[in-house]
Amino acid sequence: MERDDIIEYSLHNHHSEEEGKKVRKKIYFVTFLLSAITILEVVVGIFMSRANTFGAAWETIKWMYVALTVVKAYYIVMTFMHLGEERRDLKQWVLVSYLILIIYTIIVLIDEGNAVGHDWSFYGV
Repeated sequence: MERDDIIEYSLHNHHSEEEGKKVRKKIYFVTFLLSAITILEVVVGIFMSRANTFGAAWETIKWMYVALTVVKAYYIVMTFMHLGEERRDLKQWVLVSYLILIIYTIIVLIDEGNAVGHDWSFYGV
């Protein structure tokens, strides 16, 4: 007995071959970009460790990691989680919510780091 309440969604795609090629090209671009960024992070992590990098160079490397991670997160969310295809208002609500969470996390980390640093200096550590 064949069920008639199951919908086969793969039979209902109505896009042309040109649209499919454009989507595949975008996915390949994002995949190669994310791979290149990851390879760059790994290479920098291997050759520029904390032991042989001092001062401003180490700070630059840390901020480079933060920036590259934000770029990777942007492309993952916009492409693979399909947020790039949504309306502008929804994008702004999602991104502003994450921005508020990130700012709150940074404030908590700074506050707790200062408290721990103060406690350690009090005990002479």
